[in-house]
Amino acid sequence: MAKVFVSVMHHRYYLHPEESQWEYEIDAAPEVLTVIDRLFEQKETFESKAFWRAHVPYVPYHLDPENDGVDLQLKKLYAVIHEYGNDEAKQHIETLPFYR
Repeated sequence: MAKVFVSVMHHRYYLHPEESQWEYEIDAAPEVLTVIDRLFEQKETFESKAFWRAHVPYVPYHLDPENDGVDLQLKKLYAVIHEYGNDEAKQHIETLPFYR
C-alpha cells in the first residue's frame, strides 16, 4: 500500500502531493490504482458522448443515458476513494448528497 493523491476534477492521481492539486488522499495497492484508471477512462468516454449529445436540444439531461453513465462512474469512483481514503476523505464523501 502506498499513499496516493487523487484529483477527481482532473481525472488523475499522483504519487507525490506536490505534483499537482488533488482532493483526496488514499492508501492504495497497484490493483486499486488500476481500478481508478479504468473508472477515469470510462467516465471520460461517457463525458465525450454526452458532450456531443448536449448539442441536440430536444433530449433533456435526465433522459440522456450518457449522463447516467457519467453519474454512475463518478459514484463508483467516490466509493473506491471512500474505501481506501484517509479519515478526511471519508468524512467529505459522506457529506455528498448521493452517499448512503
